[in-house]
Amino acid sequence: MLKGAIICPDEELSEKLEELLTGLGVVAVVRTVPRYPTGQELMRMLRAHGPQVLFLSIESLSRALEIVAAAEAQLPGLQVIAVGRNADPQTLLEVMRSGIREFVSLPFQRTTVCDALARVKEILDRRPVHLDSTDLVFTFLPSKPGVGSTTIAVNAAVAVSRQPEQRSLLVDCDMNSGMVRFLLQIENNYSILDAAERAFQMDENIWPQLVSTVGGLDVLHSGRLNPESRVEPTHVRHILDFSRRNYKTIILDLSGNLEKFSIEAMHESKRVFLVVTPEVPSLHLAREKIAYLRSLDLGDHVAILLNRCQKRSLVSPAQVEELLGQPVLMTFGNDYQGVHKAMTAGKTVDPGSELGRQFAQLAQFMLDRKATAAPEKKRLVEYFSLLPQSVSLFAPGKKPAS
Repeated sequence: MLKGAIICPDEELSEKLEELLTGLGVVAVVRTVPRYPTGQELMRMLRAHGPQVLFLSIESLSRALEIVAAAEAQLPGLQVIAVGRNADPQTLLEVMRSGIREFVSLPFQRTTVCDALARVKEILDRRPVHLDSTDLVFTFLPSKPGVGSTTIAVNAAVAVSRQPEQRSLLVDCDMNSGMVRFLLQIENNYSILDAAERAFQMDENIWPQLVSTVGGLDVLHSGRLNPESRVEPTHVRHILDFSRRNYKTIILDLSGNLEKFSIEAMHESKRVFLVVTPEVPSLHLAREKIAYLRSLDLGDHVAILLNRCQKRSLVSPAQVEELLGQPVLMTFGNDYQGVHKAMTAGKTVDPGSELGRQFAQLAQFMLDRKATAAPEKKRLVEYFSLLPQSVSLFAPGKKPAS
């Protein structure tokens, strides 16, 4: 079924057209605008809904032709069908000169509209509508609660948003213990649950009410604690489809509970950042999650972020790699005071600090602007701290997953 939008100041004409289209079952009308929108309004409407065919009133021919030119620039391949009560030959000539090849008028004839839609569909099959849709979707997954996954996600998202022309969105998907609202001191009461309820009706008017803007970053927080709340995978798909058309980078902070909607989000992601710390419980659960994600064909999406890493840590990055069977993409220092100061102030970590620069480096990696060099491989004996030969992090006889 085609996705259609109607722009028509004539209320009666619009209603009759929408009634006919509903009965035909060929076009799903996703938006009806009862006036000629401004350029900015038109851009938001097209990006929000991504229609394939636009039914445009020629009541005001000059305004209609302006919209045709703007729509083609914003949404190449969009098919336009002119509508009106009647049209004189001169008007039809002007319409054709603008590139519009289809016109329907009152009284709407079922066969005439069907024939016009058939020709439009044939064109769309050859030349689909082109709408920019980002693939820069990233999820942050903690190996266990308390490893600092949200801290990394928030700071990386803010670092990304500081880049020029980089409209970014951060979504807190942890309905049980989401901390994004607290960390950024957000007062907006609308949350991801409200977005889920409106996922199928989402448009350019509803969305701005749901998100909060922090600097250059839009944030959709998880709301107040509500253990009974649920978000369906289909809701996540619709929210992500909408967001892909409106943002350059999308970052989702997951709870780590592997809910169905979280799995859906990870399948939609370019990279799943699994956050671990060099501690036995974290590494054990990380290995369990990696095995599970591999069973869902998500193994290639996973990248390990080693948090709270110290130079003389009991478990080195190389040992983490051996235990998890995955390379460590990046390590982050253990700057307790810097993180505590940022939380207290409701801000992000000082970008000039060592940890702040590490977050900026992760942001560059996410944007593919600077390749992160793989850590140089060393033999375990070259590290200052080694696990004693008699110590095993996992049950005797078990080997790291490969």
